[in-house]
Amino acid sequence: MGSLLLVLLFPLPWVSGLPFYNGFYYSSSASGRSLGNSHSEGIFSGVKLVVETPEETLFSHRGANVTLPCRYHYEPALVSPRPVLIKWWKLSENGVPEQDVLVAVGLRHRSFGGYRGRVHLRQDREREVSLEIRDLRLEDCGRYRCEVIDELEDESGLVGLELQGVVFPYQHPQGRYQLNFHQAQRACEEQDAVVASFEQLFRAWEEGLDWCNAGWLQDASVQYPIMLARQPCGGLGLAPGVRSYGPRDRHQHRYDVFCFAAALRGRVYYLEHSEKLTLAEAKEACWEDSAQIAKVGQLFAAWKFQGLDRCDAGWLADGSARYPVAHPRPSCGPLEPGVRSFGFPDPQSRKYGVYCYQPC
Repeated sequence: MGSLLLVLLFPLPWVSGLPFYNGFYYSSSASGRSLGNSHSEGIFSGVKLVVETPEETLFSHRGANVTLPCRYHYEPALVSPRPVLIKWWKLSENGVPEQDVLVAVGLRHRSFGGYRGRVHLRQDREREVSLEIRDLRLEDCGRYRCEVIDELEDESGLVGLELQGVVFPYQHPQGRYQLNFHQAQRACEEQDAVVASFEQLFRAWEEGLDWCNAGWLQDASVQYPIMLARQPCGGLGLAPGVRSYGPRDRHQHRYDVFCFAAALRGRVYYLEHSEKLTLAEAKEACWEDSAQIAKVGQLFAAWKFQGLDRCDAGWLADGSARYPVAHPRPSCGPLEPGVRSFGFPDPQSRKYGVYCYQPC
């Protein structure tokens, strides 16, 4: 959707006949990886429009409110102000199409899609056009462009937004390499997560994630992170790093998946119960405790951000049995922090307790 749509939404007599072509918006550079400079500028008749946004990526957490800073000014300063149109949109990335977020002229504004009712402009200072997003969702992370259009110029800047979260590998209950890309997306969503981006996987690798099985990422590439080189994981001669199989066919090829779960607003806990439970009994027990059986992404998030530490294996919503260890000790398996897995036991087995989740 181009700037022509903005003219249709907000008829502006002062832009009649002016070209709205903008190299950032229409060229392929709009979907590049780098945020580039913290401001952009254009010169028309000796007056320069400058749009300023932060170079650093902003980090927040799910459910929070966040402000994406954006200001503009003129060099030299204008004697009389020009009317401006402001547009915010989320850039296309990893196969997700570009999304319009908000357009505004003066006091009039319109928001779009899943952002409707959750976004507004913050204009606390002169020529501030920052975007506030309320109740952040998993899908809100990405890169946003702030565009300022006046009667003579059109300039913009980028703001990156990431959520605090944890990356975890996920397999189908039937075992290794069972998921095509679309099934991988659904698998992560069912665990209160999304398919991880390369940047998220790379950060997880920097923090110590080591996993030999290849998994899908957001851009439909297949990769895996290795901290300790070994023969079954590409060989001893390769340096540690994130190994890549490159892009794979989204329908035909099958792998595991790396999911990204954001920090929780609720609470995950091991339900104290007089006896071990079948999977069906575990779900019922959580319900009777005014909760719901926890999902895998919720357990990982509670382990990562709330320090959940328990040696007892418990059922989760997908039928797997796991337990989180924040403080390793000999009685709790390997001597490193992590979420241990018993795979997908027989649902009728009474060897496990249950982890429940209570939203805030």
